[in-house]
Amino acid sequence: MVLGTIVRFIVSALVLLLIGYLLPGITVSGFVGALIAAVVIAVLGYIVESILGERVSPRSRGIVGFITAAVVIYVAQFIVPSYLSVSLLGSLLAAFVIGLVDAFIPTELR
Repeated sequence: MVLGTIVRFIVSALVLLLIGYLLPGITVSGFVGALIAAVVIAVLGYIVESILGERVSPRSRGIVGFITAAVVIYVAQFIVPSYLSVSLLGSLLAAFVIGLVDAFIPTELR
C-alpha cells in the first residue's frame, strides 16, 4: 500500500514535469517541485472530494470533474508558489492532459 502510494506520486510528478515542458501556461520547478506539487494537488483534491462528494471527482470524467481538477491545479500554485506556476489556460490544459493519462493508465496500475 505504501509502495503503491509512492509510485503514484512519482508518476504524478513525472506527468506534471512533462506537462510543464510541453504546455504553455504551466511551469514546474524540477522533479522535487513536481513531487511537492503532486502531493499538494492530491491533498486538495481529496479535501474537495470529501466536502462536495464523489460527483466532483475527476474520475467521473464529467465536465464538473474536469473543472474541479482545473481549479485544484490552479489553487495549488498559491500553496507552493516556488514550485508551481499556472495560468488559467495552463490549469485547464493540465486538467485535460491529466484526465487523458488517467483514462489510459488506470489508477490501480500507477
